Amino acid sequence: MRTPPVLSSFEPTSPEEIRKLILSSTDASCSLDFIPTRLLKSCIDALITPITHLINLSLSEGVFPTSFKHAIVSPLLKKQTLPKDDFSSYRPISNLNFISKILEKVIYARLCHHLESFPSLSNFQSAYRKLHSTETALLQIHNDLSLAINRQQVSALVLLDLSAAFDTIDHSILTNRLKMHFGLSETAFSLLSSYLSCRTQSVIIGQDCSSELPLLRGVPQGSVLGPLLFTLYTTPLSHVLEDASIKFHFYADDTQLYISFSSSDSEQSLRHLSSVLDQVYSWFCSNRLSVNPSKTEYLLIGTPQQRAKISNCSVYFQNLALTPTVTARNLGVIFDENLDFKKQISSICRSSFFQIRQLRQIRTSLDRNSAIILANSIVHSKLDYCNSLLYGLPSSSINRLQHVQNSLARVVCKCSKFQAHTSFLLNKLHWLPVTQRINYKIALLTFKTLHSGKPAYLSDLLSPYKPSRNLRSSEANLLAVPYISTSIGRRSFSFAAPTVWNKLPPDLRSCSSVSTFCSRLKTHLFPP
Repeated sequence: MRTPPVLSSFEPTSPEEIRKLILSSTDASCSLDFIPTRLLKSCIDALITPITHLINLSLSEGVFPTSFKHAIVSPLLKKQTLPKDDFSSYRPISNLNFISKILEKVIYARLCHHLESFPSLSNFQSAYRKLHSTETALLQIHNDLSLAINRQQVSALVLLDLSAAFDTIDHSILTNRLKMHFGLSETAFSLLSSYLSCRTQSVIIGQDCSSELPLLRGVPQGSVLGPLLFTLYTTPLSHVLEDASIKFHFYADDTQLYISFSSSDSEQSLRHLSSVLDQVYSWFCSNRLSVNPSKTEYLLIGTPQQRAKISNCSVYFQNLALTPTVTARNLGVIFDENLDFKKQISSICRSSFFQIRQLRQIRTSLDRNSAIILANSIVHSKLDYCNSLLYGLPSSSINRLQHVQNSLARVVCKCSKFQAHTSFLLNKLHWLPVTQRINYKIALLTFKTLHSGKPAYLSDLLSPYKPSRNLRSSEANLLAVPYISTSIGRRSFSFAAPTVWNKLPPDLRSCSSVSTFCSRLKTHLFPP
């Protein structure tokens, strides 16, 4: 890793920047706020000057105000099905002073600008980075796994489980990393050090609040800077994995490793994966992070014929034998050993129909616009989440999701299945059918990737079409479509993206803004 450029101080902010940050924030308030957020926004003209002066004073002096370093922690149940009397069932969420979060956003913007000036973060870290998301991360992993199956290979995917990752960060290790690896010095370094030191917290349950206790390690969950600092803290692990020649992807504290191999090399490859897992465990321990081998999940992904050729498929993690599971939840998506997402689709249908039944019960109390907004938020959000992974699936799988959307349309329009055809209802609501929604998502991701070059791991999968001789198509902004013979291989992003993109009209491919592209794309994809 080359020597990073030095960031000695953070640039001062302006009243316009602070005004924009305040007005774009939610109206949520906590007991630490001097005045309610809604009232602060209504008095923004009178308060903007002192708030800007306070923030600039903190930036120039390199001191994070002590009154901003106290947090009220509310335990949040991770899942309703978990036992409520078990402490591990809860996630601690820190409620912070509103102005402190505005100051954090200012620091965050300047720190991100500095990090973009040199290759500081791993290309395969997708958390809290512009144009990176869980969907882009899963697309890259799915691309590698599907192409491995296309090559008659099997892939071992390991999903590591970290315990209280944000709460166990060692402050001395983090500050040293900020200085040595990321070039922070002088006032900028002092400000981040001040942000981490002398923090306190109280826990509130109902009306009861504990006394203040010092926070000797970790970063506040619910803070603006916390996730970015965690990402910087774990960046050196990417160098360990790159040296080990194993594929990986990070999303905050979600770490996944995977390796693809033929049946003849399975024993050696799985032994190498076990060795790398032990190296990762040692790195986590030396950096005060706790990884739980017993909760680590392991999938062996490939066709049934390919998997049947592997006699011993165990992976060892700290002398604990990991056996492959049939399914595992990965960043909110259920991956399975066949990579056909049948369990994921079943989960979407089950939860969506439950929400549709609830919506049907209150539909008579809602006007049409409210019903549409509610339908989009509780059902379409499920249908659209990471739906680009479903490209190329058999029609039997897609039809199950289409049935969900059809049922939703009938409830919103208050029609029975005998009163109107669902295609008419979808057009009336201006809803794209499921297949077109998938193509819409792939086309949009392709557009953003081509225009920004981010994320780099998706940009590397796209190549411009270059014919062997000069043709009119040379200037048509087309992408090269790789030759892939199998159906599973054709579901990869490297095949799906250029296939969907090249079918778009030339004027659509030449759009310069995202808003124009989205508007024209939806019009283009609507069924005639």
